[in-house]
Amino acid sequence: MIDRYTRPEMGALWTDQARMEAWRVVEVAACEEMDGPTAQELEAIRRATFTVEAVQERERVTDHDVAAFVDVLAESAGPAGRWIHFGLTSSDVLDTALAVQLRRAGEIVLAGASELALALAEQARAHVGTICVGRTHGIHAEPTTFGIKLAGFAMEAARNRERLARAFDEAAFGAISGAVGTYSATGPGFERGVLARLDLRPEPVSTQVVPRDRHAQLLQAVALAGAGLERLATEVRHLQRTEVLEAREPFRSGQQKGSSAMPHKRNPITTERITGLARVLRGNAQAALENVALWHERDISHSGAERIVIPDSLILLDYVQHLAIRVVLGLVVDAGRMRANLDLTHGALFSQRALLALVSSGMSRDEAYRIVQQDAQRAWDEGVHLRELLAARHLGLDLEAIFDLDHYTRYAGEIVGRLDEVL
Repeated sequence: MIDRYTRPEMGALWTDQARMEAWRVVEVAACEEMDGPTAQELEAIRRATFTVEAVQERERVTDHDVAAFVDVLAESAGPAGRWIHFGLTSSDVLDTALAVQLRRAGEIVLAGASELALALAEQARAHVGTICVGRTHGIHAEPTTFGIKLAGFAMEAARNRERLARAFDEAAFGAISGAVGTYSATGPGFERGVLARLDLRPEPVSTQVVPRDRHAQLLQAVALAGAGLERLATEVRHLQRTEVLEAREPFRSGQQKGSSAMPHKRNPITTERITGLARVLRGNAQAALENVALWHERDISHSGAERIVIPDSLILLDYVQHLAIRVVLGLVVDAGRMRANLDLTHGALFSQRALLALVSSGMSRDEAYRIVQQDAQRAWDEGVHLRELLAARHLGLDLEAIFDLDHYTRYAGEIVGRLDEVL
């Protein structure tokens, strides 16, 4: 992933240095679990070092990155290096080391996911009584509160956090089962011991590689979390439109520039960036699905793709989560504009209340619907408030009750309060 979209802590987990260090950790754990090496040899193995440059230079000869790494590490250990990679195959190292990296990455991603859910919940509580228009199909529907709107996003963020936690847990499996997974050079007990040292679980049937449905499940969860972030970002983008302007993402006045040509612009660039990068996450998830079907016990058709899509997806999710946290905590909410927008349809959005009142008075639903629909459309088209049009019909309705906003906010506290059960 390019530096622009990489946060340092997460990016550091996926460098060549970090990847090979994870390989080293697996190789050392395997040697520590063996009966062969002496105490002195184990110390030499633990002190063994490598450089990325030395491994890359050796790979020009071997045309095999793990073999090159083993050569460099073993040479560094001296005579004790003979025990490095003893009884192992490349996938034992690659897949187990990947699980080590994923566990560390999961800690970062899940921390960010929790922070996002809490930030949304905080804003939902702050705006539990901030009345705004609820929209369906982009059209004014009925009044709601901004707190209820944000509570829905907070709940989704919490669900995504739980999905990610389960997916990372399902990826915390390694394999030290040797060629085609038969333990012909080691044994299940040896595998259990090595993986216990790495805080991983053994793959029940590895077929030499850890099955790629685990990694596909993880990237599916990542893509779904990205889709949730995109939904949030899309909402903010819509609310920031000039014609709406009920809420907008933070903008550093006097410093930030919205346009190189038009100084008045304050564009929703952060939420647009979230939206665009969520598309990348979905594409990467597709590649992960394609990686599930390998030939027989294994091939390496998955290898090149997942060296890109796994790090990139986790780096991107970490990045867009923190963009979203910044947007949520810095969200500029215009409660006055929200109230003003309630009047754009001249009371037409109270139509359901009027319909129910007429039905309760004894009128058939179809007749009531036609009356309210006609007056609501006149209110919208002619700019005459629905209250006046209904009053002119002398239907004996309690107009004060029909147009009372409290009907739409009375349960807002209870709805937003459900966040306490989840977070």
